[in-house]
Amino acid sequence: MLNHRLRFLAVLLSAAALVAGCQSAGPHEQQAVTRDGVFMHVSKGAEDPHAVLMALKMATLMSADRDVLVYFDLKGVNVVLKDAQDVTFPTFDSSKSQLKALLDKGVPLYVCPGCLKAAGKKPEDVMPGVKIAEKDAFFNFTKGRILTLDY
Repeated sequence: MLNHRLRFLAVLLSAAALVAGCQSAGPHEQQAVTRDGVFMHVSKGAEDPHAVLMALKMATLMSADRDVLVYFDLKGVNVVLKDAQDVTFPTFDSSKSQLKALLDKGVPLYVCPGCLKAAGKKPEDVMPGVKIAEKDAFFNFTKGRILTLDY
């Protein structure tokens, strides 16, 4: 009889511990995940097709699970002009197809206004979807940390 009471008490204590453990865990809430951002800096143009296309490919890869902004300055402004050469290099999709894919995914593409002017171009010379850079965009495209990759 004593064994039965001890077993019953052990089961009762185990059940109480289990219930208390479940209650103290609280409701399972979804926490908002802050995504880190990748600032892709493209300063090369058609003269260095590998660098340009690698930057665009990395932007595409990173955009799968990170916030991405692509910024074109110096010679890079020539990549995002309406009359830009379609840059190609073995094993990469062309620049125009990658730019279109990035725009279709909603990745912001910005061009430096000063570099555009230095190249003798105007904002209306830039391909549709590419925006003229403004400094606030550099900080507001993500809530997480910002990693910069330069090409």
